[in-house]
Formats: sequence, structure tokens, C-alpha cells
Amino acid sequence: MKAQFNITQIAQLLGRDKSTISRELRSNAGCRGYRAKQAGEPACKRSESSRNANTLAPWVKEQASELLRLQWSPEQIARKLQVSHKSLYLHGYADKAHGGIFWKNLRCQKYKRKRYASGRDRRGQIPNRRPLSERPAHIDKRLQVGHWECDTVIGANHKQAIVTVVERKSGFAVIAKISNKTSDLVGSAIIEALKPFEARVKTLTYDNGKEFSGHTTIDEALGITGYFTRPFASWQRGSTRTSMA
Repeated sequence: MKAQFNITQIAQLLGRDKSTISRELRSNAGCRGYRAKQAGEPACKRSESSRNANTLAPWVKEQASELLRLQWSPEQIARKLQVSHKSLYLHGYADKAHGGIFWKNLRCQKYKRKRYASGRDRRGQIPNRRPLSERPAHIDKRLQVGHWECDTVIGANHKQAIVTVVERKSGFAVIAKISNKTSDLVGSAIIEALKPFEARVKTLTYDNGKEFSGHTTIDEALGITGYFTRPFASWQRGSTRTSMA
């Protein structure tokens, strides 16, 4: 650009289409114009991420594939296999690029685009959702019994589901089977499962699945307070590995 070539001339010199040059300039031009060094840094990072997707050991890929077929989330698998959940997502999309089907079992099939960064949860808003940031900080230390976390595991062909509720300090878990993952069925299952332990239930933490949209009914039935992780950050619950042990 310093030579004052126009887009057509640059495209001819580099053997590229004009639209490619135009896209590059539009995407990477800053206040001081186009800077090749700065534009190259994101490309290097993307390349590095692609290489990281191939660092998973063969046995990890094999076990991850089996667990995904059982509808485990990449976060759950990462904790069990002691690997990064990001590496699992990257492997899934590298596999997709080569015609594989690993990616089809990912719960969030647009992870690389980080849709939550746009400030919108495309799965829809949960009414009266209380963010995890409002949960008392002492709960993170797991020093007190009474703080639980919820999750759902989907059955084959999405026909049935299991609701798991895990107590954060003790690791005690209760499980309920439901015929369909509707908010009414999930809510009723949670209430029924926790009623016998009502005196030991103070809070519940959920991810942003729409099946938990009946959280206010659960709060009222059990006399508790519910909190939600950030969209697409279910790993913030922290006890998922216990529910799947």
C-alpha cells in the first residue's frame, strides 16, 4: 500500500482475486491503515490453534469419541481425561474439515466462533436468570453442605434424559430419569429428587440450558436460590465430573 498500488494492481502482483485483497484490507486495517505485521499475528494464532488440535494422543481421541456418543460434554470429558476442553473442540473442527463425524456430537457446534462474545445467548433468554457472579463467594470454597449443581445427560436419539444434581462439598449425587428434556419435566424431577434433602439444600447452580427455565418454580418449591453460569461456560459449575463418576 505504501507504493500507492490500488487493489487491482495488488491482486495482479500477488496472483489473488481482488475480493481477497479487499477482504484482507477491510478486516485488518486500523486507525493508521493496513499493517502487515499486526495483521499477521491473528493468522499465526489461528495456525497455532489448528496445530494444537492435533496434539491429542490417539487414546484420548478414541475415548473422547466414545464419551461424546454418550452425550458427555467436552468439559466433562476434559476433566475425566485431564485434557483441555478447548483442544477437544479444536480437534472436533479439524476432524470435520477432513470429513469426520466427531464434531456432530459436540453440544455447542459453533464453539470456535465464540458466539457468547457478541453479548447474546442465541439459545434464548431464561426469564429472571440470576448470574453466578451474584452467588456468595464462600460457596466456591466448598466448606458448607447445601450448595448443589444441576446437569442433564441426553439419551440416545434425544428421546430420554437423565437429570443429575450434585452437592458441591460432599460430592453426593441424586439422579432422576425423565422421558423428555422439557423445562416442566426437568423442574419436577429436580424438586422430587431434592425434597427428601430439603433441609440440606440452599442453592442450585445451572448452566444455560432452556430445560432450566423453570428455576423460579424450583426456588419456591424448595425455598432456595438458583444461579446460572455464563452462556456457553457450563464448566463454571465445577462439579460435573462428580455427577458422571
